Amino acid sequence: MKRRCSLHHARGFTLLEAVVVIMLTGIVGVMVSTFVRQPIDAYVDLGRRAELTDAADLALRRMARELRTALPNSVRVDASGTYIEFLPVRSAGRYRAALSTTNTGNILDFGSSSDNSFDVLGPAVTAVAGDQLVVHNLGLPGADAYEGTSRRALTTTGTSLSSLGYTLGGTQFAYASPNQRFHIVGTPVSFGCAPLAGGAGNLRRYAGYAIANTQPTSTLSSQTGVNNVLLTNWVAACSFTYSASATTRNAVVTLRLTLTSGGESITLLQQVHVEGSP
Repeated sequence: MKRRCSLHHARGFTLLEAVVVIMLTGIVGVMVSTFVRQPIDAYVDLGRRAELTDAADLALRRMARELRTALPNSVRVDASGTYIEFLPVRSAGRYRAALSTTNTGNILDFGSSSDNSFDVLGPAVTAVAGDQLVVHNLGLPGADAYEGTSRRALTTTGTSLSSLGYTLGGTQFAYASPNQRFHIVGTPVSFGCAPLAGGAGNLRRYAGYAIANTQPTSTLSSQTGVNNVLLTNWVAACSFTYSASATTRNAVVTLRLTLTSGGESITLLQQVHVEGSP
């Protein structure tokens, strides 16, 4: 009798009981996943947006930092608004425009087509091979650094330079600077944006190419190494604009960048004040 009682109480679940338990577990699982999924998706989306924001902010900050070194009136944007180019200023100073009280010194003579050197007034300057001398760049025909009328190749390089020599250009610089200012610039820098739907585009920095009268947007991709640097992927849209005012000393560059990834998109806009008075 004891043996039968023990066997009777040790029996397992019936098939019906197992099915009911499975059904209840499934219902509870669906209910839990419904409530948990939304916060998890929100967390993932937030992380993706933060990553896109950081990437766009870093790219725009780098562009802004470099654009602030642009030679006055050297910023130019192509017709599509996706390429922006400028000449970076490496050094600047004032040239001697008149002889000293003792009738000495080497002036920059705008009336002479054979004058090719001058004294630097104030702090000494630095120039490296390949740098160019620019005087009173207006960005207009006849006084444009890109076409060469306000630019000459330096023949003097080094550090702590108190005088500068430059190659003759057939004619002297077109205009004297009202403040006797000059700039020393390096080779051009361009930022090129190639937007694609869904964030498949990119933003790149190009450098190391020669100064050209026409903006070389179609040949920039041939640059390699450090002269062709990826700033960010995920580019879905972008636009660059340059606005100069005749009544102010500064011009404004507006940079707009849209990044997209995983269905999430962010758009950042940054305005950069660049010097507009040569």
